[in-house]
Amino acid sequence: MAVQEAGRSGTVERPHGGGCTCGDCPHGARAGHRRAVAEFLLKRDEFAAGQGLPAAVAHSASASRQWVSEELTQSAEQVAERGRAEGEAWLGRLWWRTARVIWGLVVALLLAQALTAVGAGWTPARTAGLLAAVVTAVALTAASWFHRARGGALAPVIGEDNRLSTSRAVAGAWVLFVAYAVLVLAGRLAAASGHAERDALIEGLELRRGAGVVTVLAVVCAIAVLVRRVVGVRVLGQRLQKVPADRPRAADLLTDDSGRGTFADIQYVVIGAVALLFAAVRLGRRPDQLPDLPWGLAVVVLISAATYLAGKYAEGGRPVILSVVRAREAGDLDAPIRTGDDIEIRGAGFVPPGAQRADRLARMVVRIGAVHVHVPLVPVSGGFSNPTDTVLTVPVPADVEPGRVEVQVVTAAGVETNRYAIDVTD
Repeated sequence: MAVQEAGRSGTVERPHGGGCTCGDCPHGARAGHRRAVAEFLLKRDEFAAGQGLPAAVAHSASASRQWVSEELTQSAEQVAERGRAEGEAWLGRLWWRTARVIWGLVVALLLAQALTAVGAGWTPARTAGLLAAVVTAVALTAASWFHRARGGALAPVIGEDNRLSTSRAVAGAWVLFVAYAVLVLAGRLAAASGHAERDALIEGLELRRGAGVVTVLAVVCAIAVLVRRVVGVRVLGQRLQKVPADRPRAADLLTDDSGRGTFADIQYVVIGAVALLFAAVRLGRRPDQLPDLPWGLAVVVLISAATYLAGKYAEGGRPVILSVVRAREAGDLDAPIRTGDDIEIRGAGFVPPGAQRADRLARMVVRIGAVHVHVPLVPVSGGFSNPTDTVLTVPVPADVEPGRVEVQVVTAAGVETNRYAIDVTD
């Protein structure tokens, strides 16, 4: 798709500067972002193949590398700007999509009740369930409208890093389910005519009937609050690197910031969904009381929540420099580090999860003494050979004073590594 978009870039009208979302552009922010990505990929691959270099810098390896890095950085900034514009436009449309999904679920519930009522007849419990669904849908639709700029009904489960939060999503699902179950009981209680029926419905709200559901609800809500606190404290303490995303995606519930699936998140979502489905079936079978979630299943959910919380504590870590050596090409003589030489910084955690994009990589800085050196982007086919998560290569500027100086890396997330001392000779 990127190649096709780039091939049409010479004939299709270009969108307005900055990532336009108005109706005058041919395709809007999404098409503008795609074109910017296509142009960047083609430029990167051309530079990786040694093409497109001006004659003024082609004779010098260091000058050509710096020129290529600057060109790619500027192009990557344009891609990032278009990506942010697309993300904002996508969030603005999301509230309407979530509203349609909500009312689609209400229609699906009505159809399911109508089909199951054939032969058995329509009961007050079915009416109460449908009315509770309508009330819940109205409330969620109103919330979607008031938060339409932040994702509609999904706004409460979008984290500060602009990704869907697994803990908030699981807790939100349980909160909605329990609220729906209480509304069903309230509807049945309002329609009840006899004292015995009203007493039975009130007794259905007793804690001994829904102790399992109440316990699970309390734990998942506490996990959502605790995880937010843990992540915030670890980010401020520079023990966890967080890079914001352009927009939330459904895959965020099952993956880490880099898009790789994580066991802790997957098992938490799967077990929570299975337990929620079981509770929904119990509510359908016994609409006169809170769902009696068995303690065995409740304990399984609690173990899953504890595993998820432990995974949040275990993830991340500060980047670290392990060693700094003089970069040596084939045929070079062994020598100490001098100004103008390239140094190779070896360590771990230099590229935070979610910072693999060129505009994020270009924000990395290496402090060599009092001089700040931006890490050059070295393109290869399909990506970059510098920087990487474990190795950075930067030149030692002429402004670095000879002697013992300290080297420190600042990642795209703003986290600083340890200081590593090297000797620079004349």
